[in-house]
Amino acid sequence: MSDLHITVIPGDGIGPEIMDATLKVLKKLNVGLVFDEALAGGPAMQQGLDLIPEETLEKIEHSAATLKGPITTPIGKGFTSVNVSLRQHFNLFANVRPTLSIPGATTRYSNIDILIVRENMEGLYSGIGHTLSEDGERAELRSVVTRKGCLRILRHAFELARRLKRRKVTVVHKANIMKSTSGLFLNVAREVAQEYSDIECEEMIVDNCAMQLVMNPHRFDVIVTTNLFGDILSDLCAGLVGGLGLAPGANIGENMGIFEAVHGSAPDIAGKNIANPTALLLGAAMMLDYLHLNAAAEKIRKAVRIVIGEGKYLTPDLGGHASTTEYTDALLLTLDSL
Repeated sequence: MSDLHITVIPGDGIGPEIMDATLKVLKKLNVGLVFDEALAGGPAMQQGLDLIPEETLEKIEHSAATLKGPITTPIGKGFTSVNVSLRQHFNLFANVRPTLSIPGATTRYSNIDILIVRENMEGLYSGIGHTLSEDGERAELRSVVTRKGCLRILRHAFELARRLKRRKVTVVHKANIMKSTSGLFLNVAREVAQEYSDIECEEMIVDNCAMQLVMNPHRFDVIVTTNLFGDILSDLCAGLVGGLGLAPGANIGENMGIFEAVHGSAPDIAGKNIANPTALLLGAAMMLDYLHLNAAAEKIRKAVRIVIGEGKYLTPDLGGHASTTEYTDALLLTLDSL
């Protein structure tokens, strides 16, 4: 098997710490990955480079996949989110966020298994038409949704459901009020659903979906929705299983994937060796699945379930007192037995 080159962007804040832990686990698996570090965000700017240097973009372009830590967007005009910029530059149209219960994590629910597929490029998050009047009294933002954008995210969701042997796709919208943009998304969803007669399809207005997720999350399987709704609902779902510290994400394009922890850079705990690397570890597992290294991916998920389930080495956010290093060492030891 030839080596697979992975671009690694450690990020800032707790990013370098959780990336170090994740790379230790990936190297332990010994599946032929070669890691090439790249800069973005604060660390790049500190060296006088752009927020996303051209060299970093080239490395991502020529890699089998990219693993990215959390990156802080600088405060002030003129700075756009590194995450948004990467999605737009590489046309990463699908944001995939699994929500999976981990035994041992303190939550209100157990046995949650929901996959959110969020359109990543259009709608209110595209940044089209930002205007603010000179007197500061009126602000505007345009939402543009295209048939092409709807088709590719909806087909991606149904294809994922079929490949993963999921039973149902819930199309979440607000077509009753946002009749043009959300209406187009819903109409295209109805067309696409006809192509997948083997998968149940239901439609749900976004506010009802938020309520149902809190009251009866087990009714959901795959959720597909537009950019803004997906951003909000995926964080809600993370809260069902223990928070963003356990929430990985993937940004997928036609021939490219960037995998990440979806939480922030937590500068207040940076350098204290108490950050929880689980979200990035699970993002790395998603990357391994993307690279068709499914057995290795499942080993990571199993090790995480075992260590958190035993409860001996939990980081403070999970109610324990273990350091990042102690938690990582426990994972490495567990991998020896798998």
